[in-house]
Amino acid sequence: MKYCFGVDVGGTTVKMGLFSTEGNILDKWEIPTRTENEGEAILPDIADAILKKIEEKKIPEEELEGVGIGIPAPVNAEGVVQSTANLGWGYKAVKAELQCLLGGIRVEAGNDANVAAMGEMWIGAGKGEKNVIMVTLGTGVGGGIVIDGRMLVGETGAGGEIGHICVKRDEEKACGCGLHGCLEQYASATGIARLAKKRLEANEDETILRGTRLSAKAVFDAVKEGDPVAMQIAEEFGVYLGEAMANLAVIINPAVIVIGGGVSKAGEVLLPYIEEPFRKKAFFANKETKFVLAKLGNDAGICGAARLILA
Repeated sequence: MKYCFGVDVGGTTVKMGLFSTEGNILDKWEIPTRTENEGEAILPDIADAILKKIEEKKIPEEELEGVGIGIPAPVNAEGVVQSTANLGWGYKAVKAELQCLLGGIRVEAGNDANVAAMGEMWIGAGKGEKNVIMVTLGTGVGGGIVIDGRMLVGETGAGGEIGHICVKRDEEKACGCGLHGCLEQYASATGIARLAKKRLEANEDETILRGTRLSAKAVFDAVKEGDPVAMQIAEEFGVYLGEAMANLAVIINPAVIVIGGGVSKAGEVLLPYIEEPFRKKAFFANKETKFVLAKLGNDAGICGAARLILA
């Protein structure tokens, strides 16, 4: 059997997995992310954990293909990070440094959202396909793009930043990135709550949302109850996201678009609100693109990181 490791670095914990190269998770565990002193202990801790697991499982050197790692920051094709928001790193040659700490074991590195898309393509909702867009709807909107089985990285590692497609040119409120009218402002969990607040302030229509804490979950729970106002909010959200995906599909021509992140926990009720505006605006060659919910959940990162070694 051949083996590979997948590592998903987060601000609080580092998720790690041991895989067969066929895509079976053989073991998974977590270690704390020690961000103090500019995150100097993060890579040594990861290397130590992997080397201990190799020893524990008695994995022969010739049967280990390598270690893939996902980082919450842009990562260029050489595995270099220029800075991170929550790890304490400035410039960091992640691939080279970790490879050295592991005694020469092959390492590949990528942005965590792109890596998660690779995971869904490999053994998740996009299994069997090579051209995949993954959109993660959480506090923000993240994403990853896989073309011909390979991640879209870009010049500086910022490829696939789907949340910052401009979808509303006259937006006055700034996005967290400093731009205006980004998809993230309307299709994230916080964006959906913002749409709901504006809708409720604009009219007096009766809705079960009044008097509740407005959130994406509250909106889609109300949609499931058939609440007309909630359905209007869902339609507005869907137009922003569906039309953005139609524009992106012209370039990528994906077989499948995977919807993940916390908002996706609403379930299948979510998809028609995105699909209808997508199909109205999609180029004819993209109209049959499939929309599916992500399957791997919190394991997408380690799965995709492991897949980097097999790309």
